[in-house]
Amino acid sequence: MPDKITVLLLGDVFGQPGCRALFVGLKSLAKECRADLVVVNGENAADGFGITPEIADRLFASGADVLTSGNHIWQKREILPFLDSQERMLRPGNYPPGVPGHGSCIVEVKGVKVGVLNLQGRLRMGDLDCPFRVGADMVRKLREKAKVIVVDFHAEAPEEKEALAFYLDGQVSSVTGTHTHVQTADERIYPKGTAYISDIGMTGPVDSVIGCDMEISLRRSATQMPLKMEVSDTPAAIQGVKIEIDVASGKALSIERVVKHSLV
Repeated sequence: MPDKITVLLLGDVFGQPGCRALFVGLKSLAKECRADLVVVNGENAADGFGITPEIADRLFASGADVLTSGNHIWQKREILPFLDSQERMLRPGNYPPGVPGHGSCIVEVKGVKVGVLNLQGRLRMGDLDCPFRVGADMVRKLREKAKVIVVDFHAEAPEEKEALAFYLDGQVSSVTGTHTHVQTADERIYPKGTAYISDIGMTGPVDSVIGCDMEISLRRSATQMPLKMEVSDTPAAIQGVKIEIDVASGKALSIERVVKHSLV
């Protein structure tokens, strides 16, 4: 068993440009980062809204070990049975009981069991169950089997993300934010050993407005008309973080932002 492992977490995959970037470049990026585990948020992979089983399977084949999601996970109805059948495809764990899917899983890499937990925020998002209460309960259950636990917190407000990271500090290896599609520069390790960043960014088109066509986005903002947003079909960048974690303690040793520009 190794002394430490490296986890690569990649931000919201947006539309075909984001998918193409990972289909072509994920395996080489994982090798470059010496990643033992790759976690990808795929909730925007299908034309910017939702994900399909076919895209999920291709992301797994391209090198993703676990797929997480967020508030857009329900927008492609064909994904619902897949959420139940594929244990490595997660939806936020603080949705009410009875909805399809599950919010966590445990995977094994190099003999090390790693828990992956997906939660969704409530501030400026929606009325879900409390991510603090539900998250703490899910972490307790995961810690019965795994010391290394990484959390994808799909949330809008930085204050809610920071608060959850402090709340879980020392109980999980990392709390990394997704959802805003803008990579932040506040990566750090909290006092008790939990790595944190407000948002790991977007894997999607660079020349865009959070992934969407710039002309449509500008007209929408300038006119306030409810124009339908479309994915910007331009070359993408892969964004995320890599985190080194001590296996014995489950504490983070380092966190580093990752940005890789794609030619497709």
